[in-house]
Amino acid sequence: MREVAPRLEIKGVSRTFGCREVVSDVSLLIMPGQLTCLLGPSGCGKSTTLRIIAGVDRQDTGTILIDGEIVSDRRIHIPPELRSVGFMFQEFALFPHLTVGQNVAFGIKGRRAEKRKRVDNLLGKMGMEGFKDSFPYELSGGEQQRVALARALAPKPRIMLMDEPFASLDERLRDRVRDEALEVLKGEQTAVLMVTHDPREAMRMSDEIAFMRQGRIIQQGAPFEIYNSPVDRDTAAFFSDLNMVHGVVRDACVETVFGKFPTPGLVDGADVEVIIRPQHVRIDFDRGGKGPLATSSDGVAARGVVHRSRYMGNTSLVEFRMEFDNSILVATVPSAFLPNPGAPLWLSFRRDRCLVYPCTVQARVDNPYKPGLEATGPVSGS
Repeated sequence: MREVAPRLEIKGVSRTFGCREVVSDVSLLIMPGQLTCLLGPSGCGKSTTLRIIAGVDRQDTGTILIDGEIVSDRRIHIPPELRSVGFMFQEFALFPHLTVGQNVAFGIKGRRAEKRKRVDNLLGKMGMEGFKDSFPYELSGGEQQRVALARALAPKPRIMLMDEPFASLDERLRDRVRDEALEVLKGEQTAVLMVTHDPREAMRMSDEIAFMRQGRIIQQGAPFEIYNSPVDRDTAAFFSDLNMVHGVVRDACVETVFGKFPTPGLVDGADVEVIIRPQHVRIDFDRGGKGPLATSSDGVAARGVVHRSRYMGNTSLVEFRMEFDNSILVATVPSAFLPNPGAPLWLSFRRDRCLVYPCTVQARVDNPYKPGLEATGPVSGS
């Protein structure tokens, strides 16, 4: 059986502007039909990486291959129009003086009948077959985005590069258009690299996430892996709010008011942070001051007083002021749960839902998570 080669391969790509290294030793591998999200905060080098792959910018070091052939290295630089790469950006950039059909047909080469067949096929896939003779100004934002995708796919590019392509759409429309676009891209077997700073979009669309920070890919893997086993605290915080409890390692465990949590590989006396996401906080009612019934997996319950609660639609967000240190701990609860301010409740969390990271500076016990502390990890959790 013939082994499928990577559609796009990037090896050790770096790019410096002045004294600033914007892209640093980036490597990626994308197979046909695979969608990889390049995720990270604004200014981390995502769009520069996309421009280098497209050929509109050139790396200082590293190699780019498409279907095993070098398109850019220190000696070779194939121009963008010869790389069989499609582009889709936040701006639709449709030609206003051309109809929908003419826009989609613009980049297609070949006989007129073949072009017409390709246009009709793509518009049908995008649910836009009835708009072939319409002009862009007659379409809604979502409809224009579908046409832009059809136009980008029309020349049958081997690779599709997408830079925040759905950011200008409202949330409900964005979800629907994203799902439709994903189905078409998978059907075309196009390798897709999509840039986004929205973790929800990356989780929803991608087969693989490459999380980027300060020009480097910090972690790469399936969405489940990145979310549940983030490589460090800042990566975890990019995907969701966090609660943080400081502790000190004793006998391979960190001792906290919530009980002991395993810390394999860390020396006694090391300062660590126990990280727990709000959705993993367990809430129990005060049983006449006796506290909840504890289990071996839930650790020890600590008492907090309701500070504020808000209904968010699908969930409720409850903030507690903890009695042991006066810090704020946040919990999210499915459906409606709005306890009165001042109500005492007991909070705990499962050991296997926690992330433990070593600190390089003395951690402050102030929740929710405050960014800026350097750390490595995780050393435990799931």
